[in-house]
Amino acid sequence: MRFSPAAASDAGAIRALVRASFAQYVERIGREPAPMLLDWEAILGGEAPRAEVTLAVRGDALTGVLYLELEADHILVDTVAVDAAERGTGLGRRLLELAEERARELGLPEVRLYTNQAMTENVAYYPRRGYVETDRRGDGGYRRVFFAKRV
Repeated sequence: MRFSPAAASDAGAIRALVRASFAQYVERIGREPAPMLLDWEAILGGEAPRAEVTLAVRGDALTGVLYLELEADHILVDTVAVDAAERGTGLGRRLLELAEERARELGLPEVRLYTNQAMTENVAYYPRRGYVETDRRGDGGYRRVFFAKRV
């Protein structure tokens, strides 16, 4: 497995992986989850200047995506997507670790993230990784659960 920064030419592959990764939640939420609606061309084309997108690649296959937004006092993990064939291998954990490592590199004390309340697997997973629930509220038309971790 290798990790590398995404390029603008990766937008289509990222979109496909994210859509496949989050498709299982559409019925549960009643609409497409927010990561499925992201404009990857704009993000990778510089319209999100404080964004970083990292790819996880095994062989020639894109297996994971980590989308971070760098804020003044924290890193926001906007999206973590893992190919179905890689679930249970620790790739999601490793992607979160990359976010935490990046926060430390930048001297930022905290990593924040959120998930949809209907994604109960994620709501249970993040506390096992050291994230503390900080809020539950409607946000962007979704019911979200917010988490933070000091690094």
